[in-house]
Amino acid sequence: MKNYSDVIGIDVSKLTLDAHIHNRVVHRVFSNTPKGYKALLSWTETYLKEQVYFFCFENTGHYSTNLSVYLSENDLDYFEESPLAINRSSGVVRGKTDKLDSAMIARYAWLYKEELVLSSPKEQDIQELGRLLSFRDQLVRDRTGKMSSLKEMQTLLSSPSTDDCCNIIKKTIHYLTKQIIALENHIKNLMSKDESLQKNYELLNTLKGVGLVLSCQLLYHTSNFKRFDSWRQFSSYCGVAPFEHSSGTSIHRKNRIHHIGDRKMKTLLTLASVSAIQCDQELKQYYNKKVSEGKPKMVAINNVRNKILSRAFAVVKRGTPYVVLQKFVA
Repeated sequence: MKNYSDVIGIDVSKLTLDAHIHNRVVHRVFSNTPKGYKALLSWTETYLKEQVYFFCFENTGHYSTNLSVYLSENDLDYFEESPLAINRSSGVVRGKTDKLDSAMIARYAWLYKEELVLSSPKEQDIQELGRLLSFRDQLVRDRTGKMSSLKEMQTLLSSPSTDDCCNIIKKTIHYLTKQIIALENHIKNLMSKDESLQKNYELLNTLKGVGLVLSCQLLYHTSNFKRFDSWRQFSSYCGVAPFEHSSGTSIHRKNRIHHIGDRKMKTLLTLASVSAIQCDQELKQYYNKKVSEGKPKMVAINNVRNKILSRAFAVVKRGTPYVVLQKFVA
């Protein structure tokens, strides 16, 4: 890390940016637009002219993406941190305002400036992939809601109005299904334009239980397998890595996964594990072996989840498709 003399903490919301210069103890609000970003830099230069400084803000998804891209384009150092990490390090906080949050973020960055690793925005294709996957999830949720409404409607007494409502819901479900398929084709076209993305996507799809959605989510969350050094790091990020739980001589509990993790990835890995157990003979035997050893079924499934992650990182690292070794056994 550079020898920084100050840090600007930024609380990012949908419409505004609350900025706080830590050592100068000054605060100002800017709009979350390119015009606001330019005003933020001018304001910063007024107080920190010819000094070495960096920015720190929470990762708030789409709200902070444009800010990170703007800072990167202007060759400015910044760090994008998880909101949970900042909140957990803040101790007892009795009030909450955007102004207080920006000061808290600045304090966090200043205290941990020697440990922070500077951030950089995701590549354009990866950002686009994330937006498409997010919109697909929204369409799937809408379709699931309509299916539930249809099922509930069909349990009512038959009447002309009920039949008309059911027909309308069915048409809506059909339309949403067509839009989901079209969006998935758009995702495939996006990946086909990038040779590296397309290659890794094809490699991931050679794994049993891994389909379009999980492979694309893996590519997005790992930034095309550049963000994490090993599958164990990514397993911890997803919240499926078991950790030791012991203290002194009296507390010695079984290893357990931590509740903090990416819930979306954990759900997808669970679905992939259940599917893989049914269609992959090796994973089926591995799962049955764990259960026969007395492991709870969810622990055995978690072992399969980690198996899938290790295979995913292995095929991408080798650059070769997954080979089912059992079919070559005499």
